[in-house]
Amino acid sequence: MTLRRWLTAGVVSAAATAAARAGLAARAPGGEQRWTRRNHRGEPISLLEGPAAVAGLVAGVLAGGAHSSSERTPTGCDRGGRETVAQVVAVIGAGAFGIYDDLVEDTSSRSKGLRGHLTAALHGELTTGGLKVLGIGGAALIAAAIASDRRASAPVRVLDIALDGALIAASANFVNLLDLRPGRALKASALAATAMTAAGLGTAPAAVLGATLGTARADLAEADMLGDGGANALGALLGATLALGAPRPVRAVTLAALVALTVASEKVSFSRVIAGTPWLAAVDAWGRRAPTATDSAPE
Repeated sequence: MTLRRWLTAGVVSAAATAAARAGLAARAPGGEQRWTRRNHRGEPISLLEGPAAVAGLVAGVLAGGAHSSSERTPTGCDRGGRETVAQVVAVIGAGAFGIYDDLVEDTSSRSKGLRGHLTAALHGELTTGGLKVLGIGGAALIAAAIASDRRASAPVRVLDIALDGALIAASANFVNLLDLRPGRALKASALAATAMTAAGLGTAPAAVLGATLGTARADLAEADMLGDGGANALGALLGATLALGAPRPVRAVTLAALVALTVASEKVSFSRVIAGTPWLAAVDAWGRRAPTATDSAPE
């Protein structure tokens, strides 16, 4: 990875995100009202940030590439090209199924959270959230398979595909769990991307940073929100970056941590934990409007 390619990925991602958002503002598919929801204050907020972030992430990944185009495996296969394709598949898959859930979710349904959607599926009911889980999981496995080491033995390759696919899907879901307050998912994604950049995990983290920069102002102002589409896409790219660049033990430990946090979220409110931890509350509140007495309680 060179600094020039890293900067290119970040700048292209930020510019594409901003351009996509401006284009969607001028002509929202299905009309602007279709993309409008109520935030935690009960005020109108747009979900168009989500598809704009997806567009920015894809543009950034393509601009930066996973590796140098000259990096090839001993068999002559362009590994960098395959990893770039894998990252794009992960982002588009997570973003598309997330946006679908944003737009057609049945808010009257009692199925909520991963446990709720899986329970509904066991009873023969496929919720939009359940379809999203299956869709993102499938896209994550496809992405992992595309980028897998073709020189490895079949059992090792299958193990890695399962591990990496689960990591991509779990990361997508976890970032979405954080998207309950303005800027929260963006800050967490930016922090993770910064750590991955420091670890030398390619140019994809720059695409994440670019997309967060391109959406931060409207998100913190509570005019826009990522929604499932944007949050899932950010998480999927972070997961794919880790899956494609980190040693197997690191990937396994990270997956275990994400699964544990996801299970904990079914019983514990992250918002309450953050509100009760001074330094987390300070970071969470940075850059956004102060809460008012009429705001809803933390989820």
